Amino acid sequence: MAELERQRDIFTVSRLNMEVRSALEGSFPLLWISGEISNLAMPRSGHIYFSLKDSQAQVRAALFRNKRNYLRFAPENGMQVIVRARVTLYEPRGDYQLIIEQMEMAGEGALRQQVEQLRQKLDAEGLFDAAAKQEIPPFPASVGVMTSASGAALHDVISVMQRRSPMTRLIIYPVTVQGAEAAAEMTRMVQLIGKRNECNLLIVTRGGGSFEDLMPFNDEQLVRSIGQLPMPVISAVGHEVDTSLCDYVADQRAATPSAAAELACPDQRALLQQLQRLQQRHSTALSRTLMQLSQTVDYINRRIAVHHPGRKLQQIESSLHQQQRRLELLARSQLQGTNSRLAGLRQRLLLQAPGRRLVEAREQLERQQTLLHKGINRQLALLRQRFVSAATPLHLLSPLATLDRGYAIAFDTERLAVRDAATLSKGDWLNLKFASGEAECRVEKVKTRKN
Repeated sequence: MAELERQRDIFTVSRLNMEVRSALEGSFPLLWISGEISNLAMPRSGHIYFSLKDSQAQVRAALFRNKRNYLRFAPENGMQVIVRARVTLYEPRGDYQLIIEQMEMAGEGALRQQVEQLRQKLDAEGLFDAAAKQEIPPFPASVGVMTSASGAALHDVISVMQRRSPMTRLIIYPVTVQGAEAAAEMTRMVQLIGKRNECNLLIVTRGGGSFEDLMPFNDEQLVRSIGQLPMPVISAVGHEVDTSLCDYVADQRAATPSAAAELACPDQRALLQQLQRLQQRHSTALSRTLMQLSQTVDYINRRIAVHHPGRKLQQIESSLHQQQRRLELLARSQLQGTNSRLAGLRQRLLLQAPGRRLVEAREQLERQQTLLHKGINRQLALLRQRFVSAATPLHLLSPLATLDRGYAIAFDTERLAVRDAATLSKGDWLNLKFASGEAECRVEKVKTRKN
């Protein structure tokens, strides 16, 4: 017996209800169901519980608080409604029920069906294609508003635009937004707006109302006329939960008239703050760049000062002067030594005082003096020749030597040497530096290598 029970798949009541609920929810999509309200209960929790019935059957239904906020009417017993609901099972009691997502009065449901059929037709024609939408201009010079002249929507739009962008021109197109003649009047106004083409952006708006109140904005001719306008359109019809065909054909939809005005014009204060931030960033970047360039120029100037030819010439000239001074000191020292030796010899001769030896010594002395002077002169000539040989290349490298040969150096007005005639134009002023003096001149004609 125990073995037989283990082979059976025995359901508990909880498991049964759970399986049935899963089967119901998996088998039925969201359904539109019509019926009459009965056994209505509205506890303090904010939920609504009632039975939805017809002449032959009834089913329990629940509308939770978060969905109740979207109702446009107060439910009552005996009221005919159309609901959009999910089929499910309340497991604790095993009651089959409907969880309502949306509820309308029965007459409104017929209108919604007509609007939905028209929406599908226009959508099939491509009137609502995203590729056909125009971009909303970021800074429109003029904005048109088509709405009731006495409605709160116009007041909201004017208040927002005066606060955000008082320089934007506002053009008001007053129309009737509710009633039998509203759709035809708005269609004629839209056609007139298209012909005048005096605004960069159009706002089509009105305040909230029942579905029947918003029906003029579902008119086929009005929707087609809006789709043919040359300027972009923002639609803000009713409350956020309301959707009209004008919302579909418009280039952008706004939840409220105030939101439409915010989309239509930039916030002047926000733009000013953004410009100030950009100006600060630009100023900081410019200061940093100037500092870097200044440091680079200082570095280049130091490099030029170290490697400038004039500095090298000064160093070579100083070295030559030092060598010349050492040579002169050496020659003077040698001459003094020779003179000292000669004086010693003369003293010895005077002490010995023989005439012949004195004559010979005098002759020998004269010969030695002659040789000494010749040697000294040869040494000095050799040193002068070496000095001239070393100084000549340095003199040739000097810009002053070039000027001595009849050349001149041309400087522009910023004291920069002109290296290429292509950088000059007729009428430019130049400063010419000669070997002796300077002169100012003006360019009358420029000749380049190509010329």
